[in-house]
Amino acid sequence: MKQRAERNRTIGLTEAERQTYAKQLIRLDRPVRVKEILDTTLCQDMQEACRFLPDGIADLLFLDPPYNLNKAFNGRTFKKTSSEQYAARLEGWLAPLLRLLKPTASIYICSDWRGSSAVQTVAEKYFIVRNRITWEREKGRGAKTNWKNCSEDIWFCTVSDRYTFNVDAVKLKRRVLAPYTHPDGSPKDWVPAAEGPFRLTAPSNLWTDLTVPFWSMPENTDHPTQKPEKLLAKIILASSNPGDVVLDPFLGSGTTSVVAKKLNRRYIGIEIDPLFACLAEKRLLLADTDKTIQGYADGVFWERNARPI
Repeated sequence: MKQRAERNRTIGLTEAERQTYAKQLIRLDRPVRVKEILDTTLCQDMQEACRFLPDGIADLLFLDPPYNLNKAFNGRTFKKTSSEQYAARLEGWLAPLLRLLKPTASIYICSDWRGSSAVQTVAEKYFIVRNRITWEREKGRGAKTNWKNCSEDIWFCTVSDRYTFNVDAVKLKRRVLAPYTHPDGSPKDWVPAAEGPFRLTAPSNLWTDLTVPFWSMPENTDHPTQKPEKLLAKIILASSNPGDVVLDPFLGSGTTSVVAKKLNRRYIGIEIDPLFACLAEKRLLLADTDKTIQGYADGVFWERNARPI
């Protein structure tokens, strides 16, 4: 495991831990029943694993595939292609997942701005596209000849017109800068509190309250494209119910499965990289004793830097 600064809370693995968690990973080579793969991490290619999974198991699919970029990590290389070629690649990933979805399932597909049109094209072919969420990544290098790239998209889709959306579970608690009152002096659409006035606002498709995991956050890992737990919490709370099955075929270091576990959902994660799959297993174990999700407390999501300490 890497030597880190004293205050660095990044989750890592010792060699002993890696060997221990590797024994918990599953590799499918035959069709399985639902109970055999609930709350597990499958370590293999997602297209291979999907061949052996039962029909109609997923209530919610979170799809965070490699973006259309030149990128290399852990010995794997991805090359940027044309939008048409990337759309074909997306379709190849999506096709084996279709039979795994329930008729009432929701689907969220991640992309950057370059791949967003390809995602829309493929999503509209198979699903009802409901919305495009844009979230602020906050991090990002400045550019001298272009706008700083610090946002990503998530396409929200459903299989049918019957789907779950728990709007009250994902409201955002914002600080009120101009607290208006009724003629009698009572608060108008806000709640007084010792730390200042707040109001609960309806969730929108623009998310500016997220923080990309970094070294001082206990959810952080060395995965290069790790999504925030708060982001997954919004999606899981909105589009599933307790006991529902959340499927992530590009699990990475486990954020989707971890948040599903913290929010009392069932999960199935697929990750081809053994190191990241082992990190997911460690994080799942930690979630047995720590159910906190940064930025989510008291049943609401808090605006960034707004929640009193």
